[in-house]
Amino acid sequence: MTDPRDTIANSPMSFLQIVAVALTLSLCALDGFDVLSISFASPGIAREWGINRAELGIVLSMELIGMAFGSLLLGGVADKIGRRKTILGCLVLMSVGMFMATQVYGLIDLSIWRVLTGFGIGGMLAAITATAAEFSSTRRRDFAVSIMSIGYPVGAVVGGIIVAALLQGNEENWRYVFYFGAAITAVFIPLVYFFVPESIHWLARKQPAGALEQINGTLKRMGHEVIAALPEVKLEERKRSSGDIFSPALVKITVLLTVAYFLHITTFYFIVKWIPEIVVRMGFDISEAGSVLVWTNVGGATGGAVLAFLTLRFGVKGLTIGALVLSTILVTIFGRTPADIERLSMICAFAGFFTNAGIVGLYALFARAFPTHVRAFGTGFAIGVGRGGSVLAPIIAGFLFEGGVGLPTVAIILSVGSLVAAGLLLLLKLKPEKPIPEQAETEESEVAELQPSAART
Repeated sequence: MTDPRDTIANSPMSFLQIVAVALTLSLCALDGFDVLSISFASPGIAREWGINRAELGIVLSMELIGMAFGSLLLGGVADKIGRRKTILGCLVLMSVGMFMATQVYGLIDLSIWRVLTGFGIGGMLAAITATAAEFSSTRRRDFAVSIMSIGYPVGAVVGGIIVAALLQGNEENWRYVFYFGAAITAVFIPLVYFFVPESIHWLARKQPAGALEQINGTLKRMGHEVIAALPEVKLEERKRSSGDIFSPALVKITVLLTVAYFLHITTFYFIVKWIPEIVVRMGFDISEAGSVLVWTNVGGATGGAVLAFLTLRFGVKGLTIGALVLSTILVTIFGRTPADIERLSMICAFAGFFTNAGIVGLYALFARAFPTHVRAFGTGFAIGVGRGGSVLAPIIAGFLFEGGVGLPTVAIILSVGSLVAAGLLLLLKLKPEKPIPEQAETEESEVAELQPSAART
């Protein structure tokens, strides 16, 4: 009997699979837009409510706190109830949170709804990473997950252009940013419902009621032969749980990836969250600050795409380490760039190129390191704990600025995270390191592949 997971692993990707991966890219773009939305809105919020830079740093971190908890709590939910249901539920949370952010007139109320929005985003990120990996062939997995990950800067760029038009140089219109975010998020609910079926990998392992019919329906849509019965799930497979990310086979991988992500995300979010405010402080208006942020994300999208294509020929671990080292250098240079809008745009574009390439590489490593039964939870755990760095970055920078520390020093302090993350990845041992040919990949082969590696690390 043919295992449907083997069919997906061995076969060229069908139109349905390509559409599903493309939608995960679009869903990841919502994360990019959300982070950019509060960055664009922050000058208007600060001016309207009269808050200082330290308080602004707290506002900028609220949805990141939500993302951390959402990734930690909902990643495990995606492994239990399915990728599709989790994504749909998270989209509803995000739509509500975005809309309610337009109805507030104080710091506490805004913070509550930003946390809710972030909670939905965090859970969705864990679920779509697993979805992109499981809808791709084995050969294209690193590429598919990397392409999904560039949705973040793509969403920031496209959203930035739209948001700039909505604001039109008037910071008092900051609520329009969240109206738009709520509407575009709601549009994705029917798209996911109709075009992203439940993962065959998840159905074949969990085998809920109606699993055979769902698998065969999806196989037909992919142009494959149906199966007569579900694959046998052995007793040891049924005993596996989310806690396996802390098992001897996976614990070192879990710790290294989580800490590396935490440290690099600190560097990444310092750039993403503070660029508009820093540029405005240099004497430029909000539209020019928005332009610099857009160029940062253009660089980020380009860097992610370049790394994605390079994974087809080179090992993703080495590519990621290189991106992290260059991130450190470019963020340090950013801190010493004079108040010249063209030079700032260029430096920030390069900083975005390497910082986002590092993020993309780490997501690809998540999808490769964790087997199907813990893929969403493992990814969610790494993102959830790692997002602590995203929470700390704006707050640390805000208090450093408020304490009189200059931009060059703050940039150096916040850039070190990427450098240490690169050092940690040198300790990571994964097999295989190079892109692998299309071959069968079941739960057993994934775990067998990782156990010897973990034993050597």
